[in-house]
Amino acid sequence: MISVVLKLSARDLVHADLASCGWAGSDHHLAGVAKQLERARTGEVDYLAVCPATDIPVAKGGVDYQIKEGVGTLWQLAVHPALQSCGIGTFLVEAAELRIRDRGLRQAELAVEESNLRARALYERLGYVEYDRQPDSWDEQAPDGSLRRYETMCTLMRKELS
Repeated sequence: MISVVLKLSARDLVHADLASCGWAGSDHHLAGVAKQLERARTGEVDYLAVCPATDIPVAKGGVDYQIKEGVGTLWQLAVHPALQSCGIGTFLVEAAELRIRDRGLRQAELAVEESNLRARALYERLGYVEYDRQPDSWDEQAPDGSLRRYETMCTLMRKELS
């Protein structure tokens, strides 16, 4: 077995990054991320990119400060599929938590699809605790380019940040 060590950094995601983030979702999803980057300019959200030395994102995710007062809500977290289970998701969540702490907030929340057991296990390992469930839905792009409504049930989780 060969071990590879990547030195990672977290920075703000920028519009120029979107061209290399096709692994994170459809064109429709990336257009939505572009809109969130506009919100980042006003300070409503942070949108992060995790990058190795190449400075090309291998993970991305946001923190929304407008959903619940006094809470940073993590959302749209994604790691390049070929690099999952390498610690990059942990690095992304910890970078997001640091942004929340830097704003003087002490609570992080997120929603995870109930079918996404792998992600839920990560969040539990990082100290997130279930506190509720709620349905969620969004438009997703089908392979033919059309949009369809995706509906799911999510587990809501929170963590007290020290």
